[in-house]
Amino acid sequence: MVNERGCRRGFLALSLTAAMSMGSAQSEKFKRDDPLWVDPDNLSIPEPTERPLSKTIDLFQKTFVPPKGGSRGATNINTVGEVPDSSWFTNRMSLSVSIEALVRGPDRGAGPDMTQPFLVVGAKTEGATPGLQIRDGRGDLYFLKFDPRDWPGMATSAEIIGTKFFHAFGYNVPENYLIYWRPEYEIDPEAEVLWESGQTARLSAGFVKDLLDPIPVRPDGTIQVVASKFLPGRPIGPFDFQGTRSDDPNDIFHHENRRELRAYGVFCAWLNHNDSDAVNTLDIYYTDDEAASYVKHYLIDFGTIMGSGATHPHSHRVGNEYYIEFAPALKAAASFGLWDRDWRHLDYKEYPAVGRFESTYFEPATWKPDYPNPAFAKMTSSDALWATRTVMRFSDEAIRAIVATGRIEDPEAADYLVGRIIERRDKIVRYHLGQINPLDGFEVEPASRQLTFVNLGLEAGLETECRYEYRWYRFNNASGELTALGAVTSTSVPRLSIPRAAADFLMVRLSSICPTQDKWKSIVDVYFRNGVEPGLVGLERAEPGPSALWDAR
Repeated sequence: MVNERGCRRGFLALSLTAAMSMGSAQSEKFKRDDPLWVDPDNLSIPEPTERPLSKTIDLFQKTFVPPKGGSRGATNINTVGEVPDSSWFTNRMSLSVSIEALVRGPDRGAGPDMTQPFLVVGAKTEGATPGLQIRDGRGDLYFLKFDPRDWPGMATSAEIIGTKFFHAFGYNVPENYLIYWRPEYEIDPEAEVLWESGQTARLSAGFVKDLLDPIPVRPDGTIQVVASKFLPGRPIGPFDFQGTRSDDPNDIFHHENRRELRAYGVFCAWLNHNDSDAVNTLDIYYTDDEAASYVKHYLIDFGTIMGSGATHPHSHRVGNEYYIEFAPALKAAASFGLWDRDWRHLDYKEYPAVGRFESTYFEPATWKPDYPNPAFAKMTSSDALWATRTVMRFSDEAIRAIVATGRIEDPEAADYLVGRIIERRDKIVRYHLGQINPLDGFEVEPASRQLTFVNLGLEAGLETECRYEYRWYRFNNASGELTALGAVTSTSVPRLSIPRAAADFLMVRLSSICPTQDKWKSIVDVYFRNGVEPGLVGLERAEPGPSALWDAR
């Protein structure tokens, strides 16, 4: 097994990185099985130790310790710039996904069995909100989460809606069910409560009663609850957004260089997931159907997205400023209060089931989580484009259907929430598609030797017309040498004929020339295995700037 893991380290280091350097003249840029679509990071490993994480320590570390150096480009992508399926991520929205599948999300059942009283087997006071651990009639374990007294539906609806969205994006999330529960329960004599101090004590009936007393009750006597099913496997603590886990040999890509963790910042900005730090992640030591035991990486706790702060609506600061920022505070003090942040004076339209959530002041370029995230800080325009392409795939209809899973009873509040998500989606799309050449969807028609592609910017309405400058090259896979096949040519049609040249590999270099989008001139290089029927094997994007010039590469 050690040899197998060692082979994976060397193999993926060469094959999964699109922009790898050439180690010698004999190194091959593309391997026989490129592009890879699955990262085999599910090799059996010894059980890692549990690693708890203090949010306070994480906050101060990320605030005052600069992020470590890292790769300019993401290092876990395959040769066509995509993130392979792995223990971290599953490509879902890259395929045609039905609204039914989006609404179902990660759920594999109907939720807890409520035909008999729940057995309370534990409780916790740590985190944003306290909750109960229960065992249902089938013997399944769930964690119950509740709403604050004056904001019925806010935290629980946010949790459900967030679960559906982040599952659709491709992340591992728990099965979360929205239930209406008439608090009928028994307490396990061995049940314990975990206090914020980390100490435990025997769970009393008085604790459970005090916890449930302030929960808002519906007219029929039930309460709205999120029942979060326990994840299969053993929890071993959260994962960090930088570095790797030293006791997991499968974890070979620095987390700040993983595209799905960098681009997570785009999704968090869209849904105002401010609490998107390491504390709201969880590593699980998991054994699959093939009896392989390895670590799976989850995102958890979405009760503080959109307008919900879990125990209260979000403050005006959320999304606009870190917990700790000295510059604005000093500027306000130096002006004796004459200068102030604009966001402090925003006029939110508040609904009990929504909290404070807006889209008018929101700007994708300036949105911030509660404190710095090293992966977000490393995000490039290529990473953001990858995420934005997914955001674009959520139609108005799909957004409305996902919001409906939160069962917001006030139609006006539900419509308001849908409208804000749609407007923030459109801002995300306009901003990030404007930062880099948004050509995508490259496909080869082998028999006719035609290359087709789409301009996401045109699809989003950022421009009405563009032309494409391109030039074909022979590509030497061993040396990296390019030999031009003719001059730079221009077309207004996103379809190119692949030349019949004597070469094992071909490459076409593309640039978009559009009236108002100067950054779309940045280069996209597309590589092909040549032959009777050519096949797409590689894609590299130049970040806007000097490297976008034709003579710079």
